[in-house]
Amino acid sequence: MRARSRPSVIGHRGAPGYRPEHTRAAYELAFALGADSVEPDLVATKDGVLVVRHENEISGTTNVAEHPEFAARRTTKEVDGMPLTGWFTEDFTWAELATLRARERVPHLRQASATFDDRYPILRLADVLEVVDAASDAAGRALGLVAELKHATYFEAAGLPLHELFLAELGAAGWSDHPGLVAESFEKTVLGHLHDGGFRGKRVYLLEGEGAPADRVASLGAAAPGYASDLTLRGLYALGSAAAPAERVDGISVDVSQILHSGSVSVGLFGEDEGGVDIGAVTSDLVDLAHSAGLFVYCWTLRPENGMLPADFRRAGRDDEWGDWRRLFAILLHSGVDGVFADHPDLAVAVRDGR
Repeated sequence: MRARSRPSVIGHRGAPGYRPEHTRAAYELAFALGADSVEPDLVATKDGVLVVRHENEISGTTNVAEHPEFAARRTTKEVDGMPLTGWFTEDFTWAELATLRARERVPHLRQASATFDDRYPILRLADVLEVVDAASDAAGRALGLVAELKHATYFEAAGLPLHELFLAELGAAGWSDHPGLVAESFEKTVLGHLHDGGFRGKRVYLLEGEGAPADRVASLGAAAPGYASDLTLRGLYALGSAAAPAERVDGISVDVSQILHSGSVSVGLFGEDEGGVDIGAVTSDLVDLAHSAGLFVYCWTLRPENGMLPADFRRAGRDDEWGDWRRLFAILLHSGVDGVFADHPDLAVAVRDGR
């Protein structure tokens, strides 16, 4: 078993617990609150610019619906097997998207963040790289970037190969050899394309608890093996030591429920002091199995609101009120994971550092 390490704290889309996600304010605040890295989600414009949005459908995170000049672009598309109606980044140029402003994605849970709606423009990957560089200079150490390539198979079919765009932008910004560079995706194919294109950072495979990856479904249809096949011991060893280098990854990233033992975390199991938590009693063996396969492990996403917490960690009150987040964060940060994604980076840092 690998010795327990001090996990890194990754600002998930910046610090969206406090500012609308994927804005300059959210990224700058994440670093000010102690994050070691930040995570932008990357999608493409029709002129091949990588922009940072949670999804390529942007009606829920921008004010696009209030721009009458773009009304005719509202449409319905199928993205990774899901029908979606709205406005899509690939139907806009970067110059057009630059006229939009960002909005809080879950205003019913984060009213304070929503007070900053329409203040900040959408960013490109190039803008986020500049934020990381400036924060690194201020901190006197190399801070990192964990970039998620979203819907890679979908974008490649649209003539917008994300791996090529990503590598080109890294090169243009002088980031090709950056020590804190990580790329992640729910589709392993694009991670292999990055390897073949000369990517020098770490590659991380995002694994859902259910379903099948879009690249496999596109290739194999209903016969596509699900994510569950990758989470077996055989699957993890294949990810860590496949014969073809492009088929290997450096790490996996899983959600909170995959770290916790299902049904074992009862509210009465621990006292108030998270230092007394029996971590082994409430966590699965996934982290140790992945480590034995040579993979590091990230976990997503640490959030304090009742409406975002697993049921055993919620408290009486509204969904937007904070539940027993400190106990959950302590369990996850002491589970052996190598990094956690947090919407409130300061809370994760405080628990990790015993403050």
